[in-house]
Amino acid sequence: MKLKSLLPLVGLAVVLALFAIYLNNRERVDLLELFAADSTPTDTTADAPELAQGQLLSAFFGLDNGLPLGANVRICPQAAEADGMPIIFDAELDVRTVQAADFRVVSQAGTAAKPLCVTLLPAVDVGELRTVLLVGEFGSATADPPSEVEIVGNILSLNHTLNYKNAHIAVTPLSPGPTLVLAEAVTPTQWVLGRAGGPWGTGSGCPQGTTQAVRVVWAGGVMKPNGDDAGGTERLLYQVTLLQQDGQEQIVAPWALADVGDGDNNHLLCLDVAGWPIRVTFPAGYLVDPNHDLNPDTAAEVPIVQRP
Repeated sequence: MKLKSLLPLVGLAVVLALFAIYLNNRERVDLLELFAADSTPTDTTADAPELAQGQLLSAFFGLDNGLPLGANVRICPQAAEADGMPIIFDAELDVRTVQAADFRVVSQAGTAAKPLCVTLLPAVDVGELRTVLLVGEFGSATADPPSEVEIVGNILSLNHTLNYKNAHIAVTPLSPGPTLVLAEAVTPTQWVLGRAGGPWGTGSGCPQGTTQAVRVVWAGGVMKPNGDDAGGTERLLYQVTLLQQDGQEQIVAPWALADVGDGDNNHLLCLDVAGWPIRVTFPAGYLVDPNHDLNPDTAAEVPIVQRP
């Protein structure tokens, strides 16, 4: 068969693959909006002063002129060798309200910069839409590092109860390793039981037999020092504290580690025991960020939703 005759079939296969990803994982936001980085130079979202003030949880200077060549394709043109800075919000976002012009990064010397582009990739599984990667030139880690991130446009939460305009946070410098920023109980609809991880942006699901799950969000993407995804060793290093009905606390390791294989900053801790998750800890020295900085001892409290 001639190559020319194969091209329509190849194109159809690509479309079907992308559509399958959409059907499985993009229940609330259009496919193109999730996968395309935004470089809009102006804020296109109307003011919403009646909404409550949203908060930023973390701004992490992950890479200093270190984004790889593939970022030109995966993220946006000219992203290669740019800075990368994940920003974590206290709630999921309406992606339609997120533009590059909504962010301002101020360096230690007071120089203000706008991102070249922003994207939620690869943290785009259901329940994860709170991490925005800023790409651009935000300062030098040694000469004039970024100091603060401010939201200067209208970014709204997914349920339109929060507006993040005027929120600001200090930037974690380049050299410290990644820490846990957030831990939360996850509803069964987000466990995606039995799903394999990959491609980029699609994490694995918990196994059958899971009775509850906790999502942890790191300040930036994490992996093992050799570049592999976290696995069995790292699963056992996670410690989840459960509050029991009698008031006693029980510390367990997850029986499975999910939401791996997608390159993002989220893990799902799958549990097969009862209890009320209240805390997650992880010891120092086992995971690295894209700059290859090892994590310190780190912990996150789990907000109490309801008793088990």
